[in-house]
Amino acid sequence: MEAILKSEITCPNCGHKKVEDMPTNSCQFFYECEKCKTVLKPKEGDCCVYCSYGSLPCPPIQLTRKDEC
Repeated sequence: MEAILKSEITCPNCGHKKVEDMPTNSCQFFYECEKCKTVLKPKEGDCCVYCSYGSLPCPPIQLTRKDEC
């Protein structure tokens, strides 16, 4: 099984959406919305911003199907 490396991240502040490439070797803890400049951080219990705000979870979660990176 291969991980999908693109995820559409949605800003919870302004609703702006953008498809981004997810890193494969680390979790991304911060993401700045290009529209409103809000810095997103993972929700409690999530390992990264993609697991919290993306259309797909990060590659480590996709591959292991676990709740944690």
